[in-house]
Amino acid sequence: MIKLYGHELSGNSYKVKLMLSLLSLDYEWIKVDLMAGAHKQPDFLALNPFGQVPVLIDGNMVLADAQAILVYLARQYGQEQWLPLEAEPMSRAIRWLSTTAGEVRQGPEAARLYHLFKATSINLERANQKSEFILTQLNNHLAEREWLELEHPTIADVAVFPYVALAPDGKIDLTPYPHVLAWIDRVKLLPGFVGMIGIEQPMTV
Repeated sequence: MIKLYGHELSGNSYKVKLMLSLLSLDYEWIKVDLMAGAHKQPDFLALNPFGQVPVLIDGNMVLADAQAILVYLARQYGQEQWLPLEAEPMSRAIRWLSTTAGEVRQGPEAARLYHLFKATSINLERANQKSEFILTQLNNHLAEREWLELEHPTIADVAVFPYVALAPDGKIDLTPYPHVLAWIDRVKLLPGFVGMIGIEQPMTV
């Protein structure tokens, strides 16, 4: 069985949980207590020397980094829709994984770390500026499309979604970005969607 090491407040752990659920895959959840420093202990560092969650174990394979795990799950267990094999559509989806590790991390994710986890080493002014930039870009990009690329959900949406949806944790107001909010609602309606602390599941009638 697949094993996922992570923490319930980690957006990167959550995006892997979400992908596993969207693919209807069973897995064992193993909590890594970040607050107690479990991610810096020898047993965990043996899995990921970077000392970061998430880590996925599938058989004999051990894989770290949320974006890399999304690529693996999409190709190993998903259909073409999640990560196409053709060069151009694949590159369009992968582009957003880089955005996730760049602008989204420097913006909404950093602001959330500052406010929720008291990471005072973060430059909050810079995080707010980065947040405004990437949210404006996303809002403009989503103005005439429902999904980030290819007119259907891909790992691009799964990668970008968590820390954008969690932006209010970092005191980032999403109301100026109506197309982003509409996209968040669409992601929540995907079959198999699961939420996390800070991201509620949609109301069912």
